[in-house]
Amino acid sequence: MEFGFTTAAYVVAAVLFILSLGGLSGQESAKRAVWYGIAGMALAVAATLVGPGAGYWLLSLLMIIGGGLIGHQLATRVQMTQMPELVAAMHSLVGLAAVFVGYIAHLELTRVFGMGMGQRQALEGFAALLAHKSGVEIAILRVELFLGVFIGAVTFTGSVIAYGKLAGRVNTTAQKLPGGHLLNASAAIISALCLVWYFNTGGFLPLFIMTLAALFIGYHLIMGIGGADMPVVVSMLNSYSGWAAAAIGFSLGNDLLIVVGALVGSSGAILSYIMCKAMNRSFVSVILGGFGGPAGEQMAVEGEQIAIDSDGVATALNEADSVVIIPGYGMAVAQAQSSVAELVRKLRAQGKEVRFAIHPVAGRLPGHMNVLLAEAKVPYDIVMEMDEINDDFPKTDVAIVIGSNDIVNPAAQDDPNSPIAGMPVLECWKAKQVFVSKRGQGTGYSGIENPLFYKENTRMFYGDAKKSLDELLPKIN
Repeated sequence: MEFGFTTAAYVVAAVLFILSLGGLSGQESAKRAVWYGIAGMALAVAATLVGPGAGYWLLSLLMIIGGGLIGHQLATRVQMTQMPELVAAMHSLVGLAAVFVGYIAHLELTRVFGMGMGQRQALEGFAALLAHKSGVEIAILRVELFLGVFIGAVTFTGSVIAYGKLAGRVNTTAQKLPGGHLLNASAAIISALCLVWYFNTGGFLPLFIMTLAALFIGYHLIMGIGGADMPVVVSMLNSYSGWAAAAIGFSLGNDLLIVVGALVGSSGAILSYIMCKAMNRSFVSVILGGFGGPAGEQMAVEGEQIAIDSDGVATALNEADSVVIIPGYGMAVAQAQSSVAELVRKLRAQGKEVRFAIHPVAGRLPGHMNVLLAEAKVPYDIVMEMDEINDDFPKTDVAIVIGSNDIVNPAAQDDPNSPIAGMPVLECWKAKQVFVSKRGQGTGYSGIENPLFYKENTRMFYGDAKKSLDELLPKIN
């Protein structure tokens, strides 16, 4: 009876997770989709607590309350600009959990098969499940367990490094130890040999050696990726965490964990592939951590950055008929989305055509800019993707870049030695006038110089994005 209820609850939870994932594809359905996910997770936890092998009620209750309180504190304190590193931190916890569960499953497997047949008959829960497995099933379990620990360990250290880079605590440039990809390949070969060793012996040592190799792979893979490509890294690690959960689901015989892990893993992989196409990157090279560095000496940037004040920007906007706004991470840092939304309302009230141009990897998290604009209640029908709006820049009077660098960098097309060479970008320099809202003359997070800032039709609107826009707003009539 308990098993039947748990299975039925897991099926309903899986459906709710699928509905949640599907609903997140649109702004209008996103809020409802979040509630689907919350309901699915609540049902899954409840079904697990009352299902087969239930116990440790007080400990379970304390863990749920503790986790809920921590989650509430994070949700209320973390700013939108910190969401990318928070997501990376969450991925690291999933990976670490997969490693711990894998090790516990290994220890339990060793304990159960160290018992006599009579003792095994009295076992309950996961131990009883192990006791009734055949030799072939145990061999399969070892492979599942091994893969879960391997993927989890790679996800853990990779996510920790990604968190450090996103939070500015680790150097954002692509860095590799001497030997580069050979070290990664050697660690992968060691892990494969350990799999054969563990499959045949079931001993602890091959599992431990593999874990050390996997931890190194996760560290070295992400260290070898430059800051400009971190949005893809976050998506990729999301996929890794899903596959780790699915592998552990197989080890535990938990159908819901398998389904959820597969959903997360496949959706993360698909998103990574889409983003790789948007950046003209090889999907395989992303997985192997082999991109993000320049191939040679980059082209020198000539000219000078010419500043403009709010009066000059206001004059151009008041005279313009069409305006395209390109938001980036600088808008998120300054929390300027509400000021941007107010500027759009004032311009549209004058009958001007105003649209947003969103690059697939704008910000440091997939969909980062879309979320900010939705928060500021910007009409979704004027938020355009790169492919929808790139051809319109030559007919645009004014393009306003707010805190973006790589996604509007013409070096992607003009400099074959640039770290972002070949990456599709928003061709805003083709507009009649370009205004760039930027704090100063630095190269920003990725450290890549941008020739856009030196072009004849570009003017630099220096200062904090929110303060600059708030100064500009009263001058738009």
